[in-house]
Amino acid sequence: MLTAAPTATRQILQTQDLTVSFDGFKALDRLNFSLEEGELRVVIGPNGAGKTTFLDVLTGKVKPTRGRVLFKGKDLTKLKEHEISILGVGRKFQTPRVYQNLSVRENLELSLNPDKRVFSTLLGKKHLREKTDALLETIGLSRKDRVSAGLLSHGEKQWLEIGMVIAQDPDLLLLDECVAGMTDKETEATGELIQSLAQSHTILVIEHDMVFVRQIARKVTVLHQGSVLCEGTFEDVKNDPRVIEVYLGSHKAKN
Repeated sequence: MLTAAPTATRQILQTQDLTVSFDGFKALDRLNFSLEEGELRVVIGPNGAGKTTFLDVLTGKVKPTRGRVLFKGKDLTKLKEHEISILGVGRKFQTPRVYQNLSVRENLELSLNPDKRVFSTLLGKKHLREKTDALLETIGLSRKDRVSAGLLSHGEKQWLEIGMVIAQDPDLLLLDECVAGMTDKETEATGELIQSLAQSHTILVIEHDMVFVRQIARKVTVLHQGSVLCEGTFEDVKNDPRVIEVYLGSHKAKN
């Protein structure tokens, strides 16, 4: 009996000897990292491990001292932030960046339609409304679409910004500690949202909350002193003596 051939995967992101130095301090030290298309990856590590610097380099905010970042085969290190965004890299920052005085719907519409002339026709407006409705459903804010963003809870603002990034249709979604400051219920809902988005997006999550990591992780990368310390399943890295020593300290990851 014939068996189906394995589904081919390809790398969407790769870093090669990526190094970033600030006044002699190496925030990233010859970092070699790769991410497959369609993958959900979680990156953890202690403060100062280089996690945020890593995202800053991927989005062009910081230029590396040496090394390369290949996204879909193209070197990002020569590109500006807006050029990288246009290429298909979307980033959600730790602190929500939403338009406080606009409604939830208006925030999403603005992200979907930065050039209002494109949707000037009746057909265009209908298309915009349908796409906005779909996004509202995805992020769980359909019932609050007319509420000002400034009146949302912290967690709801985080979901709104995730929706605003998704509206830009990125090929790679970068999420920087998106559950920081959330309630337990909001954190769990965020995990469900990310798992849902992972069905159609490549996602890289930077996170500290180990309960949340366990909820969403398929593969975990641990950074330490700007380099990859180890990679594997949540259970693999949780029980790795090196991780316990440099990241979890004397108290192991929460069960």
